[in-house]
Amino acid sequence: MSELRGLVKAYALKNAVKHGGKAKPESVLAMILGDHPHLRPHARQILELAREVAAEVNSMSQEEQKEALLREFPELAEEEKKREERRALQPLPKAEEGKVVLRFAPNPDFYIHLGNARPAILCDEYAKAYKGRMILRFEDTDPRTKTPIKEAYEAIREDLRWLGVVWHEEYVQSMRLEAYYSVAREMLRRGCAYIDLCKEEGKRMLAQGSYCPTRDKEPEWQLEHFDKMVEGHYREGEALLRIKTDPRHPNPSMRDWAAMRIIDTEKHPHPIVGSKYFVWPLYNFSVSVDDALMGVTHVIRGREHEVNTEKQLYVYKCMGWRPPVFIHTGRLKLEGFILSKSKIRELLSRRGSEFLGPDDPRFGTIASLRRRGILPETIRELILNVGIRENDATISWVNLAAANRALLDKRADRIMATLEPREVVYEGNCVDAEIPYHPDFPARKRRYKLCGGDRIFLNEGDLRLGEFRLMGAANVKVEGNKVVLVSRELEYALRKKLPVIQWVPAEGAVNVRVYVPQGLELRRLEGVAEMALREYGQDARLQLVRFGFVRVERAGESYELIFTHE
Repeated sequence: MSELRGLVKAYALKNAVKHGGKAKPESVLAMILGDHPHLRPHARQILELAREVAAEVNSMSQEEQKEALLREFPELAEEEKKREERRALQPLPKAEEGKVVLRFAPNPDFYIHLGNARPAILCDEYAKAYKGRMILRFEDTDPRTKTPIKEAYEAIREDLRWLGVVWHEEYVQSMRLEAYYSVAREMLRRGCAYIDLCKEEGKRMLAQGSYCPTRDKEPEWQLEHFDKMVEGHYREGEALLRIKTDPRHPNPSMRDWAAMRIIDTEKHPHPIVGSKYFVWPLYNFSVSVDDALMGVTHVIRGREHEVNTEKQLYVYKCMGWRPPVFIHTGRLKLEGFILSKSKIRELLSRRGSEFLGPDDPRFGTIASLRRRGILPETIRELILNVGIRENDATISWVNLAAANRALLDKRADRIMATLEPREVVYEGNCVDAEIPYHPDFPARKRRYKLCGGDRIFLNEGDLRLGEFRLMGAANVKVEGNKVVLVSRELEYALRKKLPVIQWVPAEGAVNVRVYVPQGLELRRLEGVAEMALREYGQDARLQLVRFGFVRVERAGESYELIFTHE
């Protein structure tokens, strides 16, 4: 018990030092089970202990926490120090400690992907570095063309929690329509916006450097017709709220850009507010209003938003608001994976039966990478290494797998399995096999007794080797459908340079199916694993000996595993 308490204290201190002096019991539990999966059966006991220890740790000052971590658990302190050094980010321009406010603003029309996670993680890191705040804001004001999915709101929250992203405030734009109406009315009063009743003709006039004659109407007229829009007097496409810019701007998209439009929510109901509202803000208007009213000081988003930034400054100028600092980054791609939400949706609609859902491990969504067995620390580390550079960046699967492997290798137990099984009979004296779960922890092992006449499973291909060592057991040679004991000594195997192969006792063997993603294909391999696999539940990360790392997708009478990487 004292050993377990020491382990919990180590991780509680590490968690507290990393997160501003406050250790969270659930996070401590997740860290421990991630690094020591064999403790999963004791999760409830560990959580109770973590609550007790976290309370003690949180009563200490941050300086005392750092000193305790360094004094009692120097290896964890050094690991965290190295990680922080790797994560060093360039300073935020015009940032003041305690005053920085950032936001992550996803559209809940699908699951977020690796590219979406970039600003979320960067905002989280900067908020922590500057002792500031981070806002999660769901931008869901397009119920017609980018229809929000009700389930996506919680799916995004779940992905962010898994990535370790902490947000201090949360907003849903579809529940803030009155705030947008209020600002729209004020801009109409100030003469910075107008109601366009020219329909398609208004768009053509702007394309020619002219504009709808309603632009010149007095503010009272504008306000009257805006109220008519809100009350449902106009139908979809009959009226627009436009921001006054320059009708002859060299960039046609900048000319009196549309800020609010009518959507028939009887035909296109919103999943949160139904058909309550008819007038909806477009992206540039709602974003400008929210960033200002929420006190956002820094906006981190893709370079494709540079034109949007220029548009939004018109709102700031009209309202007399101070604009945030805009930081534009290049696109982030994951080599060999589909990140585009629209492409994934298209694939699911056309070939749905071929995929395992929107979190299929062949996609590049965060949920997909999690399902495949990628660790959240891996994703954070890679994104922080890329930082806020302006150029596009591509993360290769090779690099992602290498970074993930370096973390998994320290924590994943080794399990013997064969995915091209052939049953053979062992012939020879009884042998006591002792096989460590992990090479770094040799004291933690499982034991099997192998006696003459026992049946075991081997890989079909390994039988062609002729002579080899059964892992942790004995040296044998192949004779027909038998493997015959030659020697027990490891020295014999070393002297003859015998390959060491995994084997599965037939008694208690577990049927397994392994899904192996390859591009858009998904191979299914059938085989058996040793009974030790039953010690692990869903979501465990393991290494199948001489095959690769896997994540447990489903546990039960038989097991389903998803191949992560070699």
